[in-house]
Amino acid sequence: MLFDRADFPRSEAFVLANARVPRCVLDAHLRFSGEDLIKVDIVVAGSSIAAITPAGIVQHGLYGADIDSGIVLPCFTDMHTHLDKGHICSRTSNLDGTFSGALEAVRRDRPFWSIEDVMMRMEFALRCAFAHGTHLLRTHLDCRPASYHAVLSAFSEVRNRWRDRISLQAVAMFPLDLVDDERFFGEILRLAKHHGIHLGCVTEPGPALETRFKTLIKAASKGGHDLDLHVDETNDPTTNTLATVASLAKETAFEGRIIAGHCCSLALQDADTALRTIGEVAAAKIAIVSLPMCNLYLQDRVRGRTPRWRGVTLLQELAAAGVDTAVASDNTRDPFFAYGDLDPLEVLREAIRIMHLDHPLDDVARLLTSTPAGICRARSMGKLAVGGGADMVVFGGRNWSEVLARPQSDRFVVRNGCLLDAKLPDYRELDIIG
Repeated sequence: MLFDRADFPRSEAFVLANARVPRCVLDAHLRFSGEDLIKVDIVVAGSSIAAITPAGIVQHGLYGADIDSGIVLPCFTDMHTHLDKGHICSRTSNLDGTFSGALEAVRRDRPFWSIEDVMMRMEFALRCAFAHGTHLLRTHLDCRPASYHAVLSAFSEVRNRWRDRISLQAVAMFPLDLVDDERFFGEILRLAKHHGIHLGCVTEPGPALETRFKTLIKAASKGGHDLDLHVDETNDPTTNTLATVASLAKETAFEGRIIAGHCCSLALQDADTALRTIGEVAAAKIAIVSLPMCNLYLQDRVRGRTPRWRGVTLLQELAAAGVDTAVASDNTRDPFFAYGDLDPLEVLREAIRIMHLDHPLDDVARLLTSTPAGICRARSMGKLAVGGGADMVVFGGRNWSEVLARPQSDRFVVRNGCLLDAKLPDYRELDIIG
């Protein structure tokens, strides 16, 4: 990049000249011809974008900076995370790296989940996300009987503290069989309504799936909640609760939004079954979010054996069928994924490599910007639009190869028209949690 932080415009109105922006994140009302990465000048006035014009055709007469063809994206939407579990890997590790090992490690760690402990780890995670350029984040919250009080209380307080920096959404997540416990389920519904969060569950195959899921749908309809689910996170090709979810969504005419995360086993089913399920998902207007880093880490893991598949769902086929698709961080430095930093660019980079989303790369930017923002009912986010917020991430890379080849640690994050001065926190701050 031809300028450093000291040279970045700091006036009330300025222009970022010669930026390259993917067509898929520009407001649909803007008309540009040419290739996918469009060279533009972005005029900022106060906290908003005042104009987006073809580069160099207008003399704006404003103080500005020449981005020199650096790519500019809207700030990120990370729509599937687990802030309540984050950063516990050093305290309670997954002993063998498997899915069952992750479940057992989290079970062992839950006794540590005081409100203070959960808040500390959430705050640390959000400081990472903020510095990387995220402005909308949705987290699933572990709402089992032993944990729901601490995680919901912690989330409520943290959401209030961060309301001017990151728009936070949450999903109350629990095993679906807990809808049979009327007292517990009733309390979760009350708290979900009180905190303004959505409902979620882990779908499990079995004879009670339909009855239980109908109970969940009925409760979500009554309370005005969307459903954000963990579905078929397994390498068992006979598991296809996704098809059941799609069928029941249509049967019940559920008017809320349904999001299905993971859907790993779909990739292992025979072609006819997979395509039939994809058609049902499209017809039911279910959105799919893939969690490529976590799925790659957990699926098909057997000690001493190289994995035979990549763990991810059929994202290309789902998108081709008209399904809203996105990718997200999922777990971060916990028993389900030992790495990660809530950096959506890292997620996008790995998603492209793992799922072959390149050649061409025309619409990959939408996977962590406009599409998940729309799924999360935040359509004012995720796009660069005249009159919209001046919330952007500016990269030195001038094309996708340059952006994806390096971590882009020198990126500039612009929030409300101002250059963000946020640094990643030091892991030593977490030493206190053990």
